[in-house]
Amino acid sequence: MATERTFSIIKPDATERNLTGAVNAVIEKAGLRIVAQKRILMNRREAETFYAVHKERPFFGELVDFMISAPVVVQVLEGDNAVVKYREIMGATNPESAAEGTIRKLYAKSIGENSVHGSDSQENAKLEIAQFFSGNEIVG
Repeated sequence: MATERTFSIIKPDATERNLTGAVNAVIEKAGLRIVAQKRILMNRREAETFYAVHKERPFFGELVDFMISAPVVVQVLEGDNAVVKYREIMGATNPESAAEGTIRKLYAKSIGENSVHGSDSQENAKLEIAQFFSGNEIVG
């Protein structure tokens, strides 16, 4: 197995309910290490840049508004096959379809307020990490 890094966001619906520690516990119990973490209030430009891939989709504006509505926690996670492992830990986008014990099954409110984001590939993880962290902020 290859040790790699992935990017995570604990979204506004989770931070507003003080679930950062609970989400972190699930992440760490699954064997991933949190090597960088900070709580930020994402601005509109950051959110639009981050979700640019969805710009033409009907939910883009609502997604951006949601992501800037309250603080988020951005993270760099590290471990064996971190991208795939974190996607498994997050669970399906729809919390009703998510497997028992996954973050979304435990904490998500809906498809839109699904508590966490995780990179979908190593390439995207590198881009997403670089958007929010400089190299000296990541301490493994």
